[in-house]
Amino acid sequence: MKKSIKILAGITTILAATTLAACGSSSKNDASKSATDKIKSNGKIVFGIKQDVPNFGYKDPKTNEYKGVEIDIANKIAKKLGVKADFVPVTAQTRGPLLDNNQVDAVIATFTITDERKKTYNFTTPYFTDEAGFLVKKDSGIDSVTDLNGKTIGVAQSSSTKTGLEALAKDKGIKFEYSELADYPTLKTALTSGRIDAFSVDKSILSGYVDSKTKILGEGFAKQEYGIATKKTNTELADYLDKEIKLLQSSGELKKLTDKYDLKDASAK
Repeated sequence: MKKSIKILAGITTILAATTLAACGSSSKNDASKSATDKIKSNGKIVFGIKQDVPNFGYKDPKTNEYKGVEIDIANKIAKKLGVKADFVPVTAQTRGPLLDNNQVDAVIATFTITDERKKTYNFTTPYFTDEAGFLVKKDSGIDSVTDLNGKTIGVAQSSSTKTGLEALAKDKGIKFEYSELADYPTLKTALTSGRIDAFSVDKSILSGYVDSKTKILGEGFAKQEYGIATKKTNTELADYLDKEIKLLQSSGELKKLTDKYDLKDASAK
């Protein structure tokens, strides 16, 4: 009886060791996969995108579909990888944390490239260059930047716009008051209700919020370059995405996409 127990114990030990070795080998293989190989294995690439920016990343309330040039770029990259593109809505406040926590593979969401941000994230070559501007009411009497002296400017929380405004105010010798709000629809509502005197962000974004009672001032400031962002440690995916953006540019496909939405690239100025 004791002999049988010893034999069974020995068999159990061998089976356990074999199972552990197999698991270890599987984990090792997963760890050795590149970022793009993992995406291909999963059958999808997850992009953080805006859902409130017409022409860039916008969720159509009638169809619940995402539309815009950034959605089109993301879908083209996914098709090239042979996977589907999944979309996770982000804001200026959430896009960084979602990348950091690996909840998205990349962010393509009017994410302006700055020296400070490049310390934390990888960015591709810019796929679009814009400049910031102002949306004001037509009956406000505001026709130039200097007319905004002492006025309250609405900006999105965690955006780079306020930094550009501070530099502009210093250059013009004027002063702005600021109201930082959660998102662009809230800023438009604040302008309509008179809580702010101007809504400031990139002009191409503002173009989606113009109506019969508002206008965009002709003067612009602070050129903004948009790039696809990835986690700083994910250099392999960053290199792949950068290569794809460059291919879209050199083939003329990127210009076709921006023309589709009547977007004017400020880098040509």
